[in-house]
Amino acid sequence: MHADLSRSTFRPERHYSAVVAQQGRVQLDADLNEQTAIQLHQARSLAADLIGPHGGPRDAAGFRIEYVGGKHEIDTLVVHGGRYYVDGILCDADRPAAGVPVTDEESEESAPEPPAQWTYWDQPDAFRDPEKPGDRLPSPAQTPFLVYLNVWERSVNAAEDPALREVALGAAMPDTAARLKVVWQVLPLSLTQLEIEETDPSKEVVRAAFTRWAQRQSAPSARLAARSERPDHADEDPCLVKPDARYRGPENQLYRVEVHAGGEAKDATFKWSRENGSVVFPVDELDGTWVQLASLGHDDKLDLDVGDHVEFTDTAYASRLEPLPLLRVEELDLPGRRVRLSAEPDPGVGRLAHLNPYLRRWDHRGGPKRKGRSTDLRGGAIPVTEGEWLPLEDGVEVYFAKGGAYRTGDHWIVPARTATGGVEWPVDPARRPLLQGPAGIARHFAPLALIKGEGSAVDLRLAFGPLASSMPAADEATLAAEEQARREELAAEDPSQGRSQTTAEAEAAVEGDN
Repeated sequence: MHADLSRSTFRPERHYSAVVAQQGRVQLDADLNEQTAIQLHQARSLAADLIGPHGGPRDAAGFRIEYVGGKHEIDTLVVHGGRYYVDGILCDADRPAAGVPVTDEESEESAPEPPAQWTYWDQPDAFRDPEKPGDRLPSPAQTPFLVYLNVWERSVNAAEDPALREVALGAAMPDTAARLKVVWQVLPLSLTQLEIEETDPSKEVVRAAFTRWAQRQSAPSARLAARSERPDHADEDPCLVKPDARYRGPENQLYRVEVHAGGEAKDATFKWSRENGSVVFPVDELDGTWVQLASLGHDDKLDLDVGDHVEFTDTAYASRLEPLPLLRVEELDLPGRRVRLSAEPDPGVGRLAHLNPYLRRWDHRGGPKRKGRSTDLRGGAIPVTEGEWLPLEDGVEVYFAKGGAYRTGDHWIVPARTATGGVEWPVDPARRPLLQGPAGIARHFAPLALIKGEGSAVDLRLAFGPLASSMPAADEATLAAEEQARREELAAEDPSQGRSQTTAEAEAAVEGDN
């Protein structure tokens, strides 16, 4: 997630069950975040073990799909409300009820009732655009096609959701905690992409093909390693760090290396940030290449400067996971809180205020320097080069393994520490850095329906019932044993069993005579 973190310490293979605070110790964000990660991991693992890869409660299962096409200008899907679990992650398709406003008694007009369900075009986190051919549903001639659920998580900060900011702290104060949000997206998938040649496949065939497709999509093949090496020019640096330090930065940092444009290595690019990509600036207004910001930063390390590369984006594009060209800051207007960018941002982004446009700063100025010259940027990002160490800055280097496939948004984080003069990264016994898969984004998938035409959707969801049920009736032997046990218990507590003392003595005397 893009957040101002010291580091991320959760490792499921360590099998920690809780974070235990100790008195008189410094409290770190990493400890609190690890406790949250442990609880999420346990809860989702339990849900996935009990439910399976996906499923919904039998009486409240969500994401029932209806296809509405034919006579309509633009085909759409109706997404019915309810809950559904994908790999243990809860997805809620219920549409929030509209509030009741205070109205003028003299006015007889009332606001129209909002729809009860989401549709393909207004689902909250997919941001489909009817003007983009790639976003439209397959035509009736292309049926049948699959509808599936794409689930992942992304971070949200106060730039994207201003309600997170505590206004009592004042505009000069930074924001507080960020949030993680479950993103669900209902999307179409052709049978060709599933490698199904049948024109009328069965549920079993579709589910099996989808499982194979999902496994390919959710298993990234890109791997990266990181290390710190003392730069050749280290002797020329002022004595701000230890002379033998491999990491030469003056401060602790959390480097983030993130894939910008995905694909094979020849097409992929990446970007990096020394602040985990957390430096963002809410946009108040866009005028050509000039962008007016709500703030230019809180200090000289978290502000903008000429030459910085920024990503002009908004909530919609952040959820679509589509790369936009990174733009360069060409000019600053400090009194007006404005910056001039190297080009006008994409016309489809940042023009709607309710989507909360913002700039995200990335810290690379150019590509890695090799043989005395820098690698040329592509779209403002650095081309991926596999099989060699690529220097970032201050002795931090990264290495992309050969043969990787890259996905936009996948990232690795590298803590750099001045106390050790190095970076924290897994190594083997010989101290060689280990190749690691991305820290995220983890993608999860579930099939919802096979669309064969309007009014004809084959439901592919799974359902589960509650575990609790009525207590079974006992047989006669069990009931007799329970009654005998009750009598014995009463007899032990009261030998007379409620009879008078005279009656009890008389009965005892009769039994003695016999």
